[in-house]
Amino acid sequence: MTKYTNPVIPGFYPDPSICRVNEDYYLVTSTFEYSPGVPIFHSKDLVHWQQIGHCLTSLTQLPLSKAWSSGGIYAPTIRHHEGWFYMTTTNIGAGGNLIVRTQDPAGSWSDPIFVAQGGIDPSLLFDDDGRVYFQSAQNGDEGEGIYQCEIDIITGKQLTDSRLIWRGTGGAAPEAPHLYKINDLYYLMLAEGGTEYGHMETIARSTDPYGPFDACPHNPILSNRSMKSSIHAAGHADLVQAQDGTWWAVCLGIRPPSYPMRHHLGRETFLAPVTWTDEGWPIIGDNGNIKPVMDAPELPQVQWAAPSVRDDFKEPTLGLEWMFLRNPAPGSWSLEEQPGQLVLRGTSVSLDDVGNPAFVGRRLTHFTSHIATELTFEPQEDGEEAGLTLYMNPKYHYDLAIKQVNGQKKILLRRTVGSLRTEQWVACEAGPVILKIHTKPEQFLFSVQQNSSPELEVGSGETHLLSTEVAGGFTGVIAAMYASSPSGNGAPASFNWFDYEPLEEV
Repeated sequence: MTKYTNPVIPGFYPDPSICRVNEDYYLVTSTFEYSPGVPIFHSKDLVHWQQIGHCLTSLTQLPLSKAWSSGGIYAPTIRHHEGWFYMTTTNIGAGGNLIVRTQDPAGSWSDPIFVAQGGIDPSLLFDDDGRVYFQSAQNGDEGEGIYQCEIDIITGKQLTDSRLIWRGTGGAAPEAPHLYKINDLYYLMLAEGGTEYGHMETIARSTDPYGPFDACPHNPILSNRSMKSSIHAAGHADLVQAQDGTWWAVCLGIRPPSYPMRHHLGRETFLAPVTWTDEGWPIIGDNGNIKPVMDAPELPQVQWAAPSVRDDFKEPTLGLEWMFLRNPAPGSWSLEEQPGQLVLRGTSVSLDDVGNPAFVGRRLTHFTSHIATELTFEPQEDGEEAGLTLYMNPKYHYDLAIKQVNGQKKILLRRTVGSLRTEQWVACEAGPVILKIHTKPEQFLFSVQQNSSPELEVGSGETHLLSTEVAGGFTGVIAAMYASSPSGNGAPASFNWFDYEPLEEV
């Protein structure tokens, strides 16, 4: 039996939702305050995934100016019906629950339509009789739980009042609902326990989409709570039936690299088989547990080409792995100003602000890796800076940068950990500087190389100080190029290339 290794999509790719169209699988995840929003992945075998686009790419689709840290886009669901893909999600603070659609998941998606039902983590069921049921998790008029209404899928208009259909089994934060119709029964699956170490997946069923729902007698059907495992906080799952009739689940989980348990890569996407009891109840994984290595689906394997280590910025557009912090400020970045380089021009928004600094980043997806960039930057005023950051949120980030201080250009290593800040300085020579970060499970190492000089170690920082358990929030560490300028009119920071080299199998 062929094996596969979890997670199937490593790094900050939480809240996965999946659908199948013939022999193709499509998966989406949350993006919170980052843009473009909601990456979409494609697979032929459920194990190997390739990103093909984003669902939310325009300012109309994705206004993030009011998105606080870990605000913005929550928990999408993807479904396919009669030739159309539908993605529903919540933009916290900017319209609420929305739906976009397309016939080409790798292309552009429609402008959003909004559904008046409140809450988060929306989902859709297209029933056999043409009705479309819309679910979300909220603390509504009937208390906390899963609410449902029927909608017009073209306009988003509610056709019925919202009704509470299930409160869950008593765990905290019943959320992430998905309603399925299987063998003429309606199965309602949701996450409980909060998206932390008590996370779990529960399920109930009914002969009617509005219930009453009978809980599965062996809930939770998935949880890695209190286990001696490298995987924790498993939950927020979605089911899919493969073309060979087998059932599978994708879910989120975390991988703390050491004890005490603290994770910095974010919540990641995992895969597990689903078996059904004689009584018609699903069990996810190995008796309800996700394992690091599991038996692979018996589907023809299709592996995608490994991404290049180096991005030399010679393409006319940024690759799909790159993202901005909120909506990028006009003029803050360019691939055209100096062809073959990414140019950032710092604004007055810094990494310490809840805003949109000049920032182009990608997720940290491996515990061990080499990250490097070549930067040419001649700051024109004191306080102006540009470089690399390992960024969790405005109060938690490590920065390796060129900065002007008292009229002199220097190299700075800054560690911002809540209200604490440390700074180390190195003399900066004329010409380009190579900034390097070596990531390890428990430590980040920072170094620089100038001209023909040997590599110089500048300092280090603990990974756990950028973990969710310390920094809070729902995201993961982002490795980004950035620039800022007190005057708001920064000199060009030219990044000639960017390397991301994984040094381990994940």
